[in-house]
Amino acid sequence: MVGRTPAVKEPLLEGGRLFWLEQRPHEKGRTTLLVRPAPSPSCDPNSQPLELTPGDWNLRSRVHEYGGGVFAVAGADLVLVHDGDRCLYHLPIDPSGAPGAPPRRLVEPGDRAFADGLIDPVRQRWVGVIEAKGRDHLVAIPLAGGEPIALHEPVDFCGYASLSPDGHWLAWVEWQQPCMPWERSQLWLARVGPSGDLEQARPIAGSSAGKALSVFQPLWITTKAGEPALVVASDASGWWNLQRFDPNSGQGEPLLEMAAEFAMPQWVYGMRTTAWDGEQLVAAACCQGQWQLGLVATEGPPHWQPIGQPFTDLAGLSAEAGHLVCVASNPTTPSGLLELEIASGLWQHTPAAPSPLDPAAISQPQQLWFPGHGEKPTQAWYYPPCNGGNPEAPLLVKGHSGPTGMARTGLSLGIQFWTSRGWGVVDVNYGGSTGFGRAYRERLDGQWGVVDVADCAAGAQAVVDQGWASATRIAIEGGSAGGFTALAALCFTDVFRAGASRYGVADLGALARETHRFEARYLDGLIGPWPAAQATYAARSPLQHAEQIRCPVIFFQGLDDNVVPPAQTEAMAEALRSQAVPVEVHLFAGEGHGFKSSDTQIQVLESTEAFFAKHFNLRQAT
Repeated sequence: MVGRTPAVKEPLLEGGRLFWLEQRPHEKGRTTLLVRPAPSPSCDPNSQPLELTPGDWNLRSRVHEYGGGVFAVAGADLVLVHDGDRCLYHLPIDPSGAPGAPPRRLVEPGDRAFADGLIDPVRQRWVGVIEAKGRDHLVAIPLAGGEPIALHEPVDFCGYASLSPDGHWLAWVEWQQPCMPWERSQLWLARVGPSGDLEQARPIAGSSAGKALSVFQPLWITTKAGEPALVVASDASGWWNLQRFDPNSGQGEPLLEMAAEFAMPQWVYGMRTTAWDGEQLVAAACCQGQWQLGLVATEGPPHWQPIGQPFTDLAGLSAEAGHLVCVASNPTTPSGLLELEIASGLWQHTPAAPSPLDPAAISQPQQLWFPGHGEKPTQAWYYPPCNGGNPEAPLLVKGHSGPTGMARTGLSLGIQFWTSRGWGVVDVNYGGSTGFGRAYRERLDGQWGVVDVADCAAGAQAVVDQGWASATRIAIEGGSAGGFTALAALCFTDVFRAGASRYGVADLGALARETHRFEARYLDGLIGPWPAAQATYAARSPLQHAEQIRCPVIFFQGLDDNVVPPAQTEAMAEALRSQAVPVEVHLFAGEGHGFKSSDTQIQVLESTEAFFAKHFNLRQAT
């Protein structure tokens, strides 16, 4: 089932209908939109979901390369971003969600990308982000079609727009280089004028000249007096906690403060951790690396009321009229749609695909805290081998991508692939990871290639010290930033005996010079300003220190990767070959940054296992 399970994304409740995206590895990673009609006397409750974009439709945005936010719906109007020509399309739908006519293109093709839109039903237009000529613009496009109408031009980046229910206010998030949105960002607010223009646009929260703050997901709610109010997550307290703002005065106040994260790093559009069902605010909060659901009081004393349910990995919240939907999983249940009745707590979970594993055969994560870089407490999830841990078991250390990201606890068939074959796995939330507050994230400031490497090595040593794995059979693997951490760990520590890099960064200087716009200055905060800190870039780049790697390495690279170009992998592999280091390189045509095809995903796992088994003198599973 590894590499064949669809990924469910961006569920949305609207008018009693449930919409969601499904990314299908068996269709070369194509993403399509499905809908389940609203319950009605004429609706068969056992009817299958309707696929709204069959055939060659592929819903994907190229904004900031990572995309997201590829559909918007309101009433009878549905707007889609199609990757075929990278244009917006309008699809009229009936109350059940069924198409009323073929999709109609709203704009002409051009050198630009669209994403993260909403439908303004009063003005019959789509409002969202266009990336063109090296910058973002907030624009409106009539549902009747036509060229984008400029609404606002930020200095650099913008997104996550939210329209108040009365249509009078628009809120959004902005950030600018050299910072990423989780480092410094601002909440902007404007009144929507009679002609649809934005009036008095201004920042009301977030970073200022003297303080670095991050904001996440503006969301409109309604007060008891019937007035609109704005809720946003801000890390002013040191944690991404919820605040409420009065749009008229622009004044805000804490809504709930607790040692938990009500946000996640904004790598893609369409992320939602809070939802308003029309009367109450429901949220997902990350506590100690695991997610939970709860209700947040919007009036009176601050209050968090947990909602009992068994899932620990949550994303994409949407709510309407007492019902909630989100993407959910836990250590023994695959990712799928969680639907919950808020008042009763009754829920049902529909996995994207059935689990191929007997629950008794699943290795469950154990929380592991250990002293990491600088002796600071560092967290990881340890998965014991299914045949029982022992001092001779091989160990795989995983470094997550980002590097601003986190190791999560939903069922990972990729991890179970290894534990079912007698490997222990330790998935490290190294310093810089999210889910543990801003101070934990900031451990990586200026220290990428130092803190993450030291924490992964310390995590491996902690497992060995427990007697759970062999000190001479430790491998490390990762993709993208995790691939860099893996290569750097092979260079600068003596803990690991083999490594695997998926589209990993090998040359930090080349990445600073060549990467795409969204991450063009990301390394300023992680390493130092380029080119002033050029010596530091060279000191931490695996390519400049390839002679220090003496153990086997396997590489996987998409040839269409615009984030980490294939030249990085090819140069690193050649440098190791010149040192007579055993190397394998697998290149994939049609794959970009992150592998979407099931064939590719399967080949990566099987080839990695065969490579490690060969060099660790292990019997390969059949």
